[in-house]
Amino acid sequence: MTRKSTSAEGITRGLPNYGDPGFSLFLRKAFIKGAGYTDDALDRTVVGIVDTGSGFNPCHGNVPQLVEAVKRGVMLAGGLPVEFPTISLHESFSNPTSMYLRNLMSMDTEEMIRALPVDAVVLIGGCDKTVPAQLMGAASAGVPAIQLVTGSMLTGGHRGERVGACTDCRAFWGRYRAEEIDQEEIDEVNSRLVGSVGTCSVMGTASTMACVSEALGIALPGSASPPAVTADRMRIAEMTGTRAVGLAQDGVGIEQILTPAAFENALRVMLAIGGSTNGIVHLAAVAGRLGLSLDLDAFDRMSEETPVLVNLKPAGSHYMEDFHRAGGVPMLLHQLGDLLDRDIMTVTGRTVGEEIDAFTPFPQDVIRPRENPIYPAGSIAVLRGNLAPSGAIIKRAAASPDLLEHRGRAVVFEGSADLAARIDDDDLDVTADDVLVLKGIGPVGAPGMPEAGYIPIPKKLARQGVRDMVRLSDGRMSGTAAGTIVLHVSPEAAVGGPLAHVRTGDVVRLSVRDRAIEVEVSDEELARRAGETPQTVPTGGRGYRKLFLEEVTQAEAGVDFRFLQAEDVRGSVPRTR
Repeated sequence: MTRKSTSAEGITRGLPNYGDPGFSLFLRKAFIKGAGYTDDALDRTVVGIVDTGSGFNPCHGNVPQLVEAVKRGVMLAGGLPVEFPTISLHESFSNPTSMYLRNLMSMDTEEMIRALPVDAVVLIGGCDKTVPAQLMGAASAGVPAIQLVTGSMLTGGHRGERVGACTDCRAFWGRYRAEEIDQEEIDEVNSRLVGSVGTCSVMGTASTMACVSEALGIALPGSASPPAVTADRMRIAEMTGTRAVGLAQDGVGIEQILTPAAFENALRVMLAIGGSTNGIVHLAAVAGRLGLSLDLDAFDRMSEETPVLVNLKPAGSHYMEDFHRAGGVPMLLHQLGDLLDRDIMTVTGRTVGEEIDAFTPFPQDVIRPRENPIYPAGSIAVLRGNLAPSGAIIKRAAASPDLLEHRGRAVVFEGSADLAARIDDDDLDVTADDVLVLKGIGPVGAPGMPEAGYIPIPKKLARQGVRDMVRLSDGRMSGTAAGTIVLHVSPEAAVGGPLAHVRTGDVVRLSVRDRAIEVEVSDEELARRAGETPQTVPTGGRGYRKLFLEEVTQAEAGVDFRFLQAEDVRGSVPRTR
């Protein structure tokens, strides 16, 4: 029987203080023995399993099966598995937005890991904000950790067409708004888009964070892509449980995995998969827990030299099932080659380079070689200018090429309510050449920075066949969406950023070539406008809302809470080479 090593403390870890350590352990054992545990079981390496199953989270619908598979893996390695619950977030079932609650989930995760006697922890997450919340919490807690994602859903079919959430959700809804399909068909497709439990079947935020976790080395090789309801997913879960015991017994702390070089590889992979813009915010937040800041300008330079190699929606045409059959992240790492740091350590105990060398590539057409990319370089571009002194971003790989250099008249909406009230008004003064500007949906303004940056095409233009326009906001966009959309404008309008002072009729210039997002108004005029309407930052009366509004950072710092970031600054990523 495998016993815990000297580097693992098991059930004796973190005893409550009753003034008598012996009694504390005596009491703990007495209670847990009530669940039927023997002294032999309690003398083993303890692996905590974070259970994020919820009836309101279909992305995590397979969590009960994953927990059982992880437990099997832990026991095969001679450890003691113990699951415990934390907050579970789903994008469609979190009001006002799951991003608003991500930091709360990270706090729950961190404090439960600290509180419980675990030598290592398996983080089971999937839906957009759950994986970053878990990585943030685990990074702060410092206990050996390994990530297990729930996996993507299966695709469905509609009238002979393969469909999947949620890029196709948006495409069909756009057709419905344009009155190309009727109520009967939109109701029909609503039952076809999601083929099973699991996360979105395209390269949205959930799939992006799954791939990013594997690229960071905090998840097992090949673990990002198996769909939720497959045998591959269950086998990965078992292997994850086994490896968690090894991490504990080898004393491999999470800070040994999440190094600056690991973040650079993760950012590189995020670009190569044509990943969600949300990944930038989440990686900035995780890095911030370790004393690392995100250097947007260095990231932009990295983007320019990193082609998009994965042919998945929304930037391509395939789905996560196809990505998995094509070899998943291991195949992608092989194709990226010398763009990666091969020397970083992973949770397997081997380096990235060793894992790449162990993988046997094979012919397929979903993950392209670098000489034949989906998009040549720069899937995400960082913009600056008088509208975004601290930066903004655009996913140009999912934008209309003819709109990447554009000047247009601003049509301004002062907030989500104003947008909802006027966007479909036939009397709205708007043309396809205008720039739709939405204020007040940033971290503070919403609050929570919702995915409202995907501003809908005004219905009267949609009926005319307009499918894309330049759109601009201080909010986020779903990773499943496409369009010429400028996001994460910082500082946001609610804290007095220049965006607050843009007015309908101003001319806005977008130049991805020049990395510019500007309003053609003088600094003196913007200052005059700011003086006309003194800025009032929203405040919360009590509870979590009060905490959020007082402590949340801007997009470039990860929208994390200031008091949760590392106390010591260690540097920035990507590092300048």
